[in-house]
Amino acid sequence: MDDGMARGSTQEATYALAFETSSALGSVAVGRDGEVLGTRAFSGPRMHASDFFPTLDALCRAHSVQPGAVVRVYVSAGPGSFTGLRIGITAARIIALAGGVRVVAVPTLEVIAQNALDAAEPPEQVAVILDAKRGRVYAAAFAYGDEAFVPTCDPAEVEPGAFLAKQERACAILGEGVASHRDAVEATGLRVLAESLWPPRAETVYRLGLARALRGEFDDPRALIPIYLRPPE
Repeated sequence: MDDGMARGSTQEATYALAFETSSALGSVAVGRDGEVLGTRAFSGPRMHASDFFPTLDALCRAHSVQPGAVVRVYVSAGPGSFTGLRIGITAARIIALAGGVRVVAVPTLEVIAQNALDAAEPPEQVAVILDAKRGRVYAAAFAYGDEAFVPTCDPAEVEPGAFLAKQERACAILGEGVASHRDAVEATGLRVLAESLWPPRAETVYRLGLARALRGEFDDPRALIPIYLRPPE
């Protein structure tokens, strides 16, 4: 099915949106084809609901993007903040069902893993951890290949020390779970990437979402739900 992203120059421009609402720092992005045209951020998990649509509207206005010109939405699907994820997923569903827009859900841990590409010395392997409370983390491991970090295991809710102990010495750690589980992280002796690389970014959601869309990996918006890994509290 042609969703319009590859239309010729004689037709109106079409755009895609990307949403990242899984963490305390939320962001949205707009782009056309392989180019991210702009991003805007908003902070505070309790502010996501009130800030999300005004921030998205301001971004679209800044780039003269009309609602009818949006043909895809890429959304960070989790794991992460239960409240934040519901906001991003719900927004994606509303836009998709109201306007016939196609949706791609992107795993949040995979989004964060790509930040390692911006490290001063990018590692070959990374472990991403997010705080899951109760002394546990949401985690997944990745290896560099084909110009991106690709998962080497399924995301899971685990005990941080046990998970990190399984990683190879070449592995580097990143993600906001580092701050909450620093003792377990430091006990491994593994490299920890800079804190600036821990938060997920909407522009990365866009890039990974586009790659999935080009492979035809779209999601049914009616069945779209966050990746929680455990039941919401």
